[in-house]
Amino acid sequence: MGIFEGLKVIDCASFIAAPSSATALSDFGADVIKIEPPGAGDPVRNLPHLPGYPISPHNYAWMLEGRNKKSLALDLSKPEGQAVLRKLAGECDVFITNFPPPVRKKLGVTYKDLAPLNSRLIYASFTGYGETGAEADKPGFDSNAWWARSGLMDLVRETDETTPARSMPGMGDHPCAMSLFAGIVTALYQREKTGKGTQVMSNLMVNGIWSNGIYAQAALCGATFQKRPPRDRALNAVTCHYKCADDRWIILSLLNEEKQFPVFAKVIEREDLLADPRFETKPARHKHAPELIAILDKVFATKPLAHWRKALDGNGLIFGVVGIPQDIPDDEQMRVTEAVVPFADSELRTINTPIFIEGAKKVQPRMAPNVGQHSDEVLA
Repeated sequence: MGIFEGLKVIDCASFIAAPSSATALSDFGADVIKIEPPGAGDPVRNLPHLPGYPISPHNYAWMLEGRNKKSLALDLSKPEGQAVLRKLAGECDVFITNFPPPVRKKLGVTYKDLAPLNSRLIYASFTGYGETGAEADKPGFDSNAWWARSGLMDLVRETDETTPARSMPGMGDHPCAMSLFAGIVTALYQREKTGKGTQVMSNLMVNGIWSNGIYAQAALCGATFQKRPPRDRALNAVTCHYKCADDRWIILSLLNEEKQFPVFAKVIEREDLLADPRFETKPARHKHAPELIAILDKVFATKPLAHWRKALDGNGLIFGVVGIPQDIPDDEQMRVTEAVVPFADSELRTINTPIFIEGAKKVQPRMAPNVGQHSDEVLA
């Protein structure tokens, strides 16, 4: 039995951020009805067919965002479709939408429209740039409203001379979904105390600046920003990333240098570095970081990733593998921690939502539906 068993949720949204919050609710047992336009359905279904996306016989984008849900095909441009949606909203617990405000007004599905129909309704609104201000009606994607607007796109690049870094599909949408999920759950808790529903709001822009919060707070404090040096001139050689002999990368995070650097030097078989005046102390290593980086570049280039991973593990040395998507299917740690879980009705696996509660078993994921697959069932 899931925590949210019996909770009725209407996913009247498209693409990724808002619908993924409904997916998270479904993982804990909520009954989610996905509203889709007849025919093509949610545009996210077409994502894997766009140029440059990984080629697969499976619709991986829809599998992830649409799992566990029932699909109801409704033509919301028609009064009949709008009437069905309003009836569903009058009977559900949570109504999730990311339609632009003008579209909501046109369809009669704003919070002011639906709240009178259901005093216990939690109306979850997700937008690009917030509910007020000159940009309230402006559509947004995570690539522009989350990644670009927040400063992350400008900051996450090698040097000021290189172009701003491109985002990955859904990179900001999925964290935003967890914010909306948290808002919905908080509102449900409030409803338990008051008996009344409310409106929950979040947006891409505010989540982006929250993700870039440390530098954003620095800007709010009038801080002076320094240019980020390229990797080979980084300020600390032992919090840098290095390429192995097989062209895979590893990143060091040796923050306790006084204790960790001697162990590190022994592990990489370069204890001679400890007697080098340039690297004997933490201040000296920082002063001569580019020289140490050049040395470590040559060291790591002698052996493949598997060697360095084994050598560094178990010695109190904090590091990370710069992963690639192809690593994930065979990642044992992701399997045992249920970051990756099997579908109940397929041999394939999927990505779990990143929330776990002791004693609360999640629903085993079910494959995403076809467009309108459950229309008769829901309407009946």
